[in-house]
Amino acid sequence: MGPDAPVAERNILGVIHKVGLEIGGKVIQMRKYGHAAVEMIGGRKVHPCTSIPGGMTKGITGEQRKEMEDMARWAIEFAQFSLKIFNDIVLGNKAYVDLILGDVYTHRTYSMGMVDENNKVNFYDGKVRVVDPNGKEFIKYAPKDYAAHIAEHVEPWTYLKFPYLKNVGWKGFVDGNDSGVYFATPLSRLNAADGMATPRAQEEYDRFYQTLGGKPVHQRLATHWARLIELLYAAERWLELVTDPEITSPNVHAKPTQVPTEGIGIVEAPRGTLTHHYWTDERGLVTKANLIVGTTNNYAPIQMSTNKAARSLIKDGNVSEGLLNMVEMAFRAYDPCFGCATHSLPGQMPLEITIRDADGNPLKVLKRP
Repeated sequence: MGPDAPVAERNILGVIHKVGLEIGGKVIQMRKYGHAAVEMIGGRKVHPCTSIPGGMTKGITGEQRKEMEDMARWAIEFAQFSLKIFNDIVLGNKAYVDLILGDVYTHRTYSMGMVDENNKVNFYDGKVRVVDPNGKEFIKYAPKDYAAHIAEHVEPWTYLKFPYLKNVGWKGFVDGNDSGVYFATPLSRLNAADGMATPRAQEEYDRFYQTLGGKPVHQRLATHWARLIELLYAAERWLELVTDPEITSPNVHAKPTQVPTEGIGIVEAPRGTLTHHYWTDERGLVTKANLIVGTTNNYAPIQMSTNKAARSLIKDGNVSEGLLNMVEMAFRAYDPCFGCATHSLPGQMPLEITIRDADGNPLKVLKRP
């Protein structure tokens, strides 16, 4: 729609109006298939309930497997179609490409992501790899070792913590090799990996870096393109898993025989790396927990990106709705979960910007209507 498009058009209805009802219908169909697969495996579309210590309460039937295979094949076609739409509408527009490649949304930080034994992107089972701003491997660690590499900084003005690389140190909200700030997003996962583990996604991975000038990519708006490549990878993996003969095995649960004391697990979620660390008592009940989730990982770069966008775009105190949206674009590139965590009414982001003079005195406060 463009960053300066009217608010009434800059939404899902505006997108459907631009790309057409048929394409809008495909988006809704893909969402429906995703929910259907989650419900078959997890018992519910939202907040699945079949996962228990030792495995699952149920498996899937042969009929469900066939249905999911059909959905997976459709999902691959949809992901490829989505990449073509992105190529035509976004990459085909010089103004959009200039916006992506411009300095306003660029930060040179460390990149985090999970990889398999071949350093290919993996969402579920592998090691966490971190590369420096030049793309060189800095660390690669197993989930159980996260505390040796990740520390958490606290500021008095927020409840959230700021994770950073312990072996670099907290130097503040700054870029560069000497700063311990990192980010964990679809873009960082591609930066941290040597490629994708499925063939079609690998082709798109190669084109991504060829188009944007090589690895790593630091332009944060490129996150949206990276997410499309990951969607294609996820669809290919979906088909790979659902055509594995073991997928309908009845052996879905191994009864635990020991009481746990401490456990650490790491997986990748759409918005970034998830680290869960739990301690339990003699009954196996959780007594302490530490979670470093997607938005937590990205809390420091979010501050840096919104700060830079505001300082770069707002001149002489003149602010338009379009400029406010471009500041919000810096925030949204990280897909932060603040909105869904707070369930703010009336369902929109309560963006507020205070413009100050050189001495820090407030000159004007701008709010969303």
